[in-house]
Amino acid sequence: MNKQPLWAPWRIEYIVGEKEKGCIFCNRIKQKEDEKNLILYRAEFSFIIMNRYPYNSGHLMIVPYEHKGDYEDLNDNEILEMGKLIKLSIKVLREVMNPEAFNIGLNLGKPAGAGVEEHLHYHVVPRWNGDTNFMPVISNTRVIPEALSSTYKKLKKAFLKYEKS
Repeated sequence: MNKQPLWAPWRIEYIVGEKEKGCIFCNRIKQKEDEKNLILYRAEFSFIIMNRYPYNSGHLMIVPYEHKGDYEDLNDNEILEMGKLIKLSIKVLREVMNPEAFNIGLNLGKPAGAGVEEHLHYHVVPRWNGDTNFMPVISNTRVIPEALSSTYKKLKKAFLKYEKS
């Protein structure tokens, strides 16, 4: 069998890098460096950001600006807008990446799978038939076929069409 290396150079930053102080979402939104921080869309109460360590290509997160870890702390404006941004994310991902399905979820608390439990966020993950293969099962590794910067540019261009709507 001809073994090919798995190349995922962006992961090394996370593995060996110094862990960030404070909330990653609050830090990103304050920096006003959207491309560097993979922020695709800013709305009034929440924003859309790409997951830097994605489950699949095009893995997006919908995040309220306010630092809240409990769904019950969200106000009606935040809930409504986040729902609209999930809908917009699905629309844009369909246009740009043509997924066959989606996983959409909100993990509240560490036992539920929250990686950043202090600042809640929805995940919107595009899915394709065959995107689950032996790699996650055998080696706990995911293969992301496109660089984050390339995906960002394509998605950002699509989201720009909806900013003024």
